[in-house]
Amino acid sequence: MDLLLDIALLALLLATAISIAWIKDLFAAAMLAGIYGLLSAGFFMTMGAVDVAFTEAAVGAGISPLLIVMTLALCGRYQRADRARARLAIALVASVGAMLIAATVDMPSFGDANAPAHMHVAPHYISESMAEIGIPNIVTSVLASYRGFDTFGEVVVIFTAGLGVLSLLMARAEQPLQASPQTPVEAQSRDIVLRVVAKVLIAPIMLYALYVQFHGEYGPGGGFQAGVIFAVGFILYGLVFGLDAVRKVASHGLVQMLSAVGVLIYGCVGLLSLVSGKNFLDYGALAGNPVTGQHVGIIAIELGVGITVAAVMIMVFYLFSAQLRVRSVQLPATASSAAISPLDDLQGVEGRAG
Repeated sequence: MDLLLDIALLALLLATAISIAWIKDLFAAAMLAGIYGLLSAGFFMTMGAVDVAFTEAAVGAGISPLLIVMTLALCGRYQRADRARARLAIALVASVGAMLIAATVDMPSFGDANAPAHMHVAPHYISESMAEIGIPNIVTSVLASYRGFDTFGEVVVIFTAGLGVLSLLMARAEQPLQASPQTPVEAQSRDIVLRVVAKVLIAPIMLYALYVQFHGEYGPGGGFQAGVIFAVGFILYGLVFGLDAVRKVASHGLVQMLSAVGVLIYGCVGLLSLVSGKNFLDYGALAGNPVTGQHVGIIAIELGVGITVAAVMIMVFYLFSAQLRVRSVQLPATASSAAISPLDDLQGVEGRAG
């Protein structure tokens, strides 16, 4: 039964990938990309990688399609016919794919008990993690403690990516990032069903984000997943009630500051370890009992991860929404084409051509 499920998921993944590459309707391709992320999450679940599945569901099937759709609202829904560029893209994908396939030849078979990771690293994590770290979720032990340097690098990469988006879009979006003179009613989506549903969903989304943030030691979750879920609550509020309304809760300047604060929290935990005479990110120095120190350090760095991820996602949403406002200002100001909220701009994707 497991084999049939794996074959079915792989077949669906292959069909979805081919459809994404073949279709010229970019809006449909964005929706298929979300489906691909959801199928990938299901495939990770069948392999027992629950934390990875959680991340893929939140990022690949959740916030990424939304950002792609917001991009389409700026550049158009349909792909322009450019056969020369298409041939170049196919050649690039084929060459990279061939190199990846060649690289897998030297890798051990999936689940091979004699693989180096299973012979050396995995036994130590499995047998010693509870005694050294003191938390039941081995994945969190590995990500937050054993390979804390690598996770710190990932947080810095997310922060740097946010700075890249900020530097590219901030110049054109500077004026629209200031509050507009729209009234609260004008700033909202005109769909009353969406407003009511959003009011019902936003509080549980925030509560679930906090649960994922502080329950990562005992089950699937952690700062990366919680940060994305927390950002989704703000993005949903902004889509339905307008950009100005959500910025009253979290201004653009505050979000920029928090994106750096999360990285600083993570780095300061390592500096505290150094000051205490231990190695960088050696959480055992944070308390008299090394296991207690591990708990304190993991909670602190996961909080930093969650803050940075949430702030960067919200900042990217603000910047894209400001670009949509720039576009709407540049268009002729007619009652039929005026954009009232980011959600109304996204609904206009269907009518725009590249």
